[in-house]
Amino acid sequence: MNKIYVVLTLLIVLTISAKAQSSSIADSATYLANIKLELTVQWPKNRTINLVFHGHSVPAGFWHDHEVHTLESYPNLVLAQLKKQYPYAVINIIVTAIGGENAIKGQARFEQEVLVHKPDVLFIDYALNDRFSDIGKVKEAWSKMVEAALARNVKVILLTPSPDQRLNILDAANPLEPHVQQIHQLVKQYNVGLADPYTQFKRVAKGGELTNYMSHVNHPNRAGHELITSEILKWFTK
Repeated sequence: MNKIYVVLTLLIVLTISAKAQSSSIADSATYLANIKLELTVQWPKNRTINLVFHGHSVPAGFWHDHEVHTLESYPNLVLAQLKKQYPYAVINIIVTAIGGENAIKGQARFEQEVLVHKPDVLFIDYALNDRFSDIGKVKEAWSKMVEAALARNVKVILLTPSPDQRLNILDAANPLEPHVQQIHQLVKQYNVGLADPYTQFKRVAKGGELTNYMSHVNHPNRAGHELITSEILKWFTK
């Protein structure tokens, strides 16, 4: 009986441990280890690394007055910084973002317009617009996108939102907060990566400096895009 008890206890411990590992955010030191290694490979053994940014107007590069500042938006700022770290890498930045879109619409075109690019790393940034939709349907859309990407062995990093200055992001009851919490739950559920600019924007808001990071009521300027970039680059640090 003692041996059986020990075996059962061990099985329970292993099961609990496995569940704990599967319900946690990916480790930034190891999650993209293979990608980071490939970024160091020199020609002729290297290959093109595809980084796909899926979302709404912010990754698309919209600023004030509907101007689109592509080269000052965070996908291309990420490229500029990665090229400093990985001078031998061939990196494709592919932006599938559409201004005004939410995750529900983004999921509807996901197979045909996103996965077709064969991303090595996929970034999803929809929460700013998702607040206008049913949060249950939003969660379903995010989950379907993550699951479809993981089924193809794509590394996934989810982004928390940048601000809308019509909202007080320091107020825990603001409409973005449930979506932020949901993103934190999703990264743990799927053991994928998290880039968390929302927390950093809250930090600058506490200092009364949020307007210095915004080009428009709900679109960051270059400083705001650099803040988002810094959160993404944490996943690529050697």
